[in-house]
Amino acid sequence: MNTNKLKAYAPKARLAFMDAVKKRAAVLGIYENKISEATTQGTDTLIEGRIFTRKQGQQRQQLVNRIEALGGGKDGYNQFINEMAFTWFNRFTAIRFMEVNGYLDHGFRMLSKEEGSEFGKGFEILAHAADVAEDLGLNKSDIVQMLLAGDKEEELYRELLLAQCHQLSKIMPFMFEKLDDATELLLPDNLTKTDSILKELVNDVPEDNWREIEVIGWLYQFYISEHKDAVIGKVVKKEDIPAATQLFTPNWIVKYLVQNSLGRQWLATYPDSELKEKMEYYISPAEQSDEVIEQLKAITPTSIDPEQIKVLDPACGSGHILVEVYEVLREIYLERGYRLREIPELILTKNIYGLDIDDRAAQMAAFAVLMKAREDDRRIFSRVEDNHIKLNIHAIQSTEHININKLWSDLDLDENKQAGSIDDLFAASQIEIAAPSTENKKYLDLLRYLKKQFLDAKNLGSLVEVDHEYNDVLANFSAILEEKVQNSNPSVRHACRLLSPIVEQASVLAKKYYTCIANPPYIGSGGMNADLKCFAKDNYPDSKSDLFSIYIERCLGFTSKIGKTALVTPYVWMFIGSYSKLRTKLLTQNTLESLVQLEYNAFAPACIPVCTYIINKGHVKNFTGSYIRLSEFKGHENQAPKTKEAILNKDCGWFYTTKPDNFSKIAGSPIGYWLDDRIFESFEKNISFKDKCYAGFGIKTGNNDLFMREWHEVSFSKTNLEQSQDEVIQGKWFPCASGGSFRKWYGNQNLVVNYENSGKDIELHANQNGNSYGFNGKKYYFKRSITWPKLTSSINSFRATPQGHIFDGVGLSAFFDDDESYYNALGLLNSNLFQELIAVVAPTLSFTTGDFLKLPYVWISELPLIVKELVGLHQKDWDAQERSWNFKRSSLVSEVKTLSTSYDYTKQVSTDTVERVSTLERRLNELVNQAFGVEDIIESRCREEQISINSNPEYSYKTNEEYSVKQSKSKSSTLAQLISYSIGCMMGRYSLDREGLVYAHAGNQGFKELVAEGAYNTFPADEDGIIPLAAEDWLFEDDATSRFRDFVKTVWGEEHLQENLDFVAESLCLDAIKPRKNESSMETIRRYFSTQFYKDHLKTYKKRPIYWLFSSGKEKAFECLVYLHRYNESTLARMRTEYVTPLMGKLETQHSVLTESRTNASSTEQRRIDKELKSIEKKQSELRAFDEELKHLAEMKISIDLDDGVKVNYGKFGNLLADVKAIHGKNPEEIK
Repeated sequence: MNTNKLKAYAPKARLAFMDAVKKRAAVLGIYENKISEATTQGTDTLIEGRIFTRKQGQQRQQLVNRIEALGGGKDGYNQFINEMAFTWFNRFTAIRFMEVNGYLDHGFRMLSKEEGSEFGKGFEILAHAADVAEDLGLNKSDIVQMLLAGDKEEELYRELLLAQCHQLSKIMPFMFEKLDDATELLLPDNLTKTDSILKELVNDVPEDNWREIEVIGWLYQFYISEHKDAVIGKVVKKEDIPAATQLFTPNWIVKYLVQNSLGRQWLATYPDSELKEKMEYYISPAEQSDEVIEQLKAITPTSIDPEQIKVLDPACGSGHILVEVYEVLREIYLERGYRLREIPELILTKNIYGLDIDDRAAQMAAFAVLMKAREDDRRIFSRVEDNHIKLNIHAIQSTEHININKLWSDLDLDENKQAGSIDDLFAASQIEIAAPSTENKKYLDLLRYLKKQFLDAKNLGSLVEVDHEYNDVLANFSAILEEKVQNSNPSVRHACRLLSPIVEQASVLAKKYYTCIANPPYIGSGGMNADLKCFAKDNYPDSKSDLFSIYIERCLGFTSKIGKTALVTPYVWMFIGSYSKLRTKLLTQNTLESLVQLEYNAFAPACIPVCTYIINKGHVKNFTGSYIRLSEFKGHENQAPKTKEAILNKDCGWFYTTKPDNFSKIAGSPIGYWLDDRIFESFEKNISFKDKCYAGFGIKTGNNDLFMREWHEVSFSKTNLEQSQDEVIQGKWFPCASGGSFRKWYGNQNLVVNYENSGKDIELHANQNGNSYGFNGKKYYFKRSITWPKLTSSINSFRATPQGHIFDGVGLSAFFDDDESYYNALGLLNSNLFQELIAVVAPTLSFTTGDFLKLPYVWISELPLIVKELVGLHQKDWDAQERSWNFKRSSLVSEVKTLSTSYDYTKQVSTDTVERVSTLERRLNELVNQAFGVEDIIESRCREEQISINSNPEYSYKTNEEYSVKQSKSKSSTLAQLISYSIGCMMGRYSLDREGLVYAHAGNQGFKELVAEGAYNTFPADEDGIIPLAAEDWLFEDDATSRFRDFVKTVWGEEHLQENLDFVAESLCLDAIKPRKNESSMETIRRYFSTQFYKDHLKTYKKRPIYWLFSSGKEKAFECLVYLHRYNESTLARMRTEYVTPLMGKLETQHSVLTESRTNASSTEQRRIDKELKSIEKKQSELRAFDEELKHLAEMKISIDLDDGVKVNYGKFGNLLADVKAIHGKNPEEIK
């Protein structure tokens, strides 16, 4: 079914129905902020001057009572409106489904005129109103008079519609309440008008969709989607649990669940059954040993009576699973020789059971199953109406407001009182009752027990337990209530009607089931309300982390000794530590028969990674299960076909068989079904990393914004890169090993942390602000480690972190006592095999130290030497780019005369490095695979995109583009990096005379001394650290473009200057900027500086730029770069006097020259000049505004403290800087 139109319609329908119901409520004097008084005058009720019948007044009071029962006030009103809107939405969707499928007894359409007709063409029922009047219980003459009146169409239609609802209440009282139900007062107005709420229901949902019963479930899910979005991620209140947890299960998953539980049970007893060929998602059992076959024989019945099969969905939602259960049961009955017309009644009364916490969901589930039965039996409705058929699908009700003593007294089983009143059925106070007779005492005891059990039923749903021992007394008491409800005494009837739902739901909960199938609710412990969390902790300690995992245990509790439980749930239970006890319980006490693990984002109803699986009650030793892994197939549309493909072709590559008993060989028993037996054995026979190292998370500052920086943000003179564990702490900022993107062996050393005086500032700030902090693993600070990111969206990568680093909780670290173990471990971790092992101990986005320590450790003597070389190569690669504090100079700066030659040499070095890394990693994988005996199943080749050398295009550009395109991008990037380095030389950060950082201190202090020492003799650094970015060459003589030209000339000489500039321009146009026709090299380079350089700079320095872009605005009248570390209180004043003021004069002069030249210009030339004049005038206006603010801030002599970081300091300059929001987080006008 294509659900796009349903998804578009249902959320809008919810709002429309709520609005319509609010309008009807307002007519009755019911508002969000008040409820108007109703007065009685004779036989009339008056509300706000409007006259209603006394009966309507009584019905209106029922509505008011409902609001009060929901807590009253605004919340009670809103919940009431939501309920009533949902009630009418359900009724209309039910009628629409029935009319399209021809299930209405009179045979005419209620909501449309004919098949395929749009709304507004009339209503078929109106044309036949007189014909159906008596069938619908209406007075035919009254109907005829309304027809003849000509202006009563709306009134007539409402009469017919309500009559239809009354008629349907006889067969579906769960959805269409009895005659005189108060909800009819809230039937929306204008049903026949052009703005009717029925219009979109008829027009927007394709008629073909209504021919499939699953349309009801999809509409329900989409109807509540906006409510779900509003409550998800928060602590979920009791009344919001349905919205937060309801998910419509995709059809193929439902088929898998039912066919491999109920269907497999039937086939186990009747292996030659034709049912197998009718079940497209059925997985044939794997081949078993003789030992297992004997165990299975012992628990497989020799025959099955279909009428004894009981199937429960304890969280049935809109009934999708139960509908599929019906389909399979029908085939089973037919196979055993039952006649088709007798099957529906048997299935409804004997086989299918459903419970849900949500009243509306249970209504739709019962409706869906009944409609399925109607397909097979045209007379099913009459048998339901005659009370021959009673569905076992119930919405779980609470006993919170039920007074058992009052109801028991009214029920009067011992017949010791006269007819009583029906008042105060929900009264809070307890009344005294006579001691029951010996015969009836068990029923009073039962009611008191049920009162206690169901007190919080709307919070707990099917988690409420009813002891199996109560089965007989429940059945007997239910029969008594069924008989008593016919009593003439109204108090007896009311007591029966109130107690029956409680007894019926208890009866369902007390039974054991042949099969229990569910898509249970998902709510993590963080989202549970206090009562639910307390219940989980007390009753389900092994599965308390989420509601779905609690339901795993609960469903197994529902299942009989030889039954099956079938579930679809998030797949985190398969792997993470918080579910290890649950896994152990499942694997030792039960048997995991089959499982399908969906791709991470492929569960269409929710952004949750899920799996669907079948558990056999009881443990079968050495059983071999069947598993399908869809992780490589992205998109929900691929899951079903790839599952079917695996079922048909078990050699497809994603179908696996293994013994569930193997899982316990790995600590925590993760469900690593795709692993070879040899890998399981490697966990079992080898020591683990736990025996070789310490691993953990480190410092927790309590406020990373305050205490963590990118290393380039702060003064390098305050940074200590060489602190050791044994020395007294010296300095303020220290390298901190953290997470970062995928990079193996070495690198991602970007962060520093304020650990001055052993973290005293962190401790003080946390204590003052109540923040959580900690110096975890303190004795390992500044020691060499292996570091990896805790969170990753791809494969894991492990890096050598040298001595001198602290570590945090984003990048976890492991510490080894000796060099050989350290490098051996790093080699193991970055091998292809260990990626497979990590995928089983931690297949989610998180890889914790607990997961790390489970991995098997094996000594391989050749590894350390290989790993040392790999670390060395990656360290050299890391240090070759500006982001490293060990960066020396651009790799392109060399003695050769042309840039192209230099680039070719650099490219060849990079190619050689990548090839060497590839060779080393291949050899490393070979050694690891040999050590574990898995050479035939784990490849040794390293994928090119995983060779984490920056100059490797496949690594740097993870796209589907051709390799040549990636090479072009790499070339363009390399020349852009040269330009960045040249800016560093202009600013004095770097120098052609000295390697590495030359000036990265603060406030320009000490800079003149460096100049005096000759640090910048070859290529002088700018005197003030201000470099203009001019879009035109006449604006400044020393702008970035001109200075870059000088830089190229200085490095490579004058002889090949133009050739080198051409090379730069051509390279930039490969990717950094788009080429333009007839543009000179200098113009291209100038355009790069003006339009793209700063964007690249922000990307390189992760929005923590060291060269700040001061900009006058959109017209780019004036822009310049200022070096962060050289900024001081006089910088703005100098910017104004040396650059802005002279520029204003130049623009004025240019304007005058153009104005004068216009006098004698041709008309064509005049148009060009006019355009240029207009541009200059815009720039002049922009520059004047910039100058005004610049003057103001210059006079303020703004100072910055590098320790505060770029984000804070960047926000101090109002509108003078570009990209303030991207860097600071707020627009200038928002910064106080």
